[in-house]
Amino acid sequence: MRTSHKLWPRLALASGATVATLALITGCTAGSTTPDSSSAPAETSAGEETTGGSTGGTIRIGFSGPAADHGWLGAINTAAIAEAEKFDDVELIVAEGTNDANLQISQVETFINDGVDAIVLLPTDGAALTDVAIQAMEAGIPVINVDREFSSTFAARTTILGDNYGMGVSAGTYICEQLEGQDDAVVAEIAGIDSLPLTQDRSQGFEDALDDCGLEVSNRVAADFTVQGGEAAASQLLSAAPKIDALWNHDDDQGVGVLAAIDAAGRDEFFMVGGAGSANVMRAIQADDSVLKATVIYPSTQAADGISLARLIVQNEGMEELVENSVPRKIQLFAPVVTKENVEVYLPSAFES
Repeated sequence: MRTSHKLWPRLALASGATVATLALITGCTAGSTTPDSSSAPAETSAGEETTGGSTGGTIRIGFSGPAADHGWLGAINTAAIAEAEKFDDVELIVAEGTNDANLQISQVETFINDGVDAIVLLPTDGAALTDVAIQAMEAGIPVINVDREFSSTFAARTTILGDNYGMGVSAGTYICEQLEGQDDAVVAEIAGIDSLPLTQDRSQGFEDALDDCGLEVSNRVAADFTVQGGEAAASQLLSAAPKIDALWNHDDDQGVGVLAAIDAAGRDEFFMVGGAGSANVMRAIQADDSVLKATVIYPSTQAADGISLARLIVQNEGMEELVENSVPRKIQLFAPVVTKENVEVYLPSAFES
């Protein structure tokens, strides 16, 4: 009998479990935005609580993120815009998505010059955007940092993150549970871009969870988060590994190519776990007619949550379920496993890849 999985509570990964999330105080009903140019940000020093310059009028929020060249990033932008539209008192100013750090810096500088009330920022490069984010904070404009962290705590009022390490732990723990008693099981891994810290964190979490139940990664390749890259990497892996019992693919967008390679090779002796939580993967899990049996969510709601948090911060409000009357400095979202048993809970918020 294997040891219990100390890294991750088994109850949290039970196939029928529903993960509750903290509900945010909305304060207004959904409706159209009514611009009000009279709003102005209050002056604070970096790291201090803003006094909320527009609690009685329209809250102007600037939003900037990378180019939507990936299904998950596209969903980030769409969800942020949809969340802003729920509030009568929010005007969302959306900068064009870009992977150019210098262009994104100029976008934030424009937000500062325009005197927005808050900025929600998913930086193309957290370190490169740190200085301009500090400038915004020093101008009294709270910055909500999404997904990719700045290199200084003074650059953001609140940071909201997914859990890359937790994704690996969730995937590894699920595989451990499915392979209970198979000490010689062959576990394979198709990672994303190996040079990225997020990929390294996912792989480390996966390795740690497998180690906890006496397994290890037998075959590993890296792709590039694209369909083409996933297909090429999977073809390489399948050629090198004549037998596999379980496979974790880090990203559902590249998973489209991974599944194509698996179909082309005629392999079906193993089960596959995806990553990120795309709608097409969840539909495949629901159909239960392929090797794909589960995926681990990396929430595409982070910027949408950032919009709601920005509004609360400007209004000097807190989160309804917390005793503390201010929004926390950091929020990290859970990485649940989606299976056939609970897919209907997560499919409505899944992104298309």
